[in-house]
Amino acid sequence: MDLRGIRYFVQIADCGSITRAASNLGVAQPALTRHVQGLEAEFGMQLLVRLPRGVRLTGAGRQFLDHCRRALRELDRAREELKKDSSSARGQVILGVSPTLGPLLVPGVVERVRRQCPHVALKIVEHFSTLLFDGLLTGRIDVALLTNPSASRALKLTPLIAEPIVVLAAPQRKDSRQFYTLAELSKTPVLVTEAIRDIVDDQIGRYGARLNVDYEVNAVEAIGRLLLRGVGPAVMPVSTFHPDIASGRVVAFPIADVNVHRSLMLAHPLERRMTTATNEISQIVTAEMNLLFDRGVFSLPARAGRGEQKARRAVRVA
Repeated sequence: MDLRGIRYFVQIADCGSITRAASNLGVAQPALTRHVQGLEAEFGMQLLVRLPRGVRLTGAGRQFLDHCRRALRELDRAREELKKDSSSARGQVILGVSPTLGPLLVPGVVERVRRQCPHVALKIVEHFSTLLFDGLLTGRIDVALLTNPSASRALKLTPLIAEPIVVLAAPQRKDSRQFYTLAELSKTPVLVTEAIRDIVDDQIGRYGARLNVDYEVNAVEAIGRLLLRGVGPAVMPVSTFHPDIASGRVVAFPIADVNVHRSLMLAHPLERRMTTATNEISQIVTAEMNLLFDRGVFSLPARAGRGEQKARRAVRVA
């Protein structure tokens, strides 16, 4: 049970429908259902009765709803008190993000910063994780989202999400493929960035395989344009081209034989004290990542059979 699950439960109770609650919250309905199932599993009792048109609370559900409302009222009071502290956050914070995450993350982060801490001057720099790592160590960056960072005693690393790396291609009318096996992937010429190539080769190398790289392109937008022109396939994290996958302009295939993924972590230098402003930005980044997770951005849309479900789902690790 977490605060998100409590808020979701209250919204479902208020709407009388999981579907309407999902629409109001901007969250995928299956994700909302999983939150309720998790609460029911934790309590060991049913909280909602599913009806043909909506849901109704059980006796236990009504009791739990009362407790949820009281808890949320207390949290709202705490938030109002803490706002005085967050509004005092001032100064510049330099946030580092990778090119694969920037377009997804930055708009929401900037909107939250404008609302929550308007006196913080946020500077966002975009580099691949190796350069972001160096920037943290040399003091040029205050906090960054890193991909599969190496262990370091100089950095505090907070794991957020593990998402699948998949094979992407333009749709083919006669292609009935559901996934790539490791053997097929090793024989298929692909587009890839240098950073993703290193991650994938490290993971599939344990099985004696390596990527067959046709073009190494360290420009994410260029890879997207090549995919839309029918050049490919490419090997990339699922979130990078999630809008194109959801619209059907690009098809994504899981890799069946091995869990190929990237781990996204929030990093901050241990030797530098985290200022109020940096702490605020770190919390905002975490909240926005959680929102994207709940919207399914880090998971493949349901398309293949149940046997592939595990391969396409992101995992929240924070």
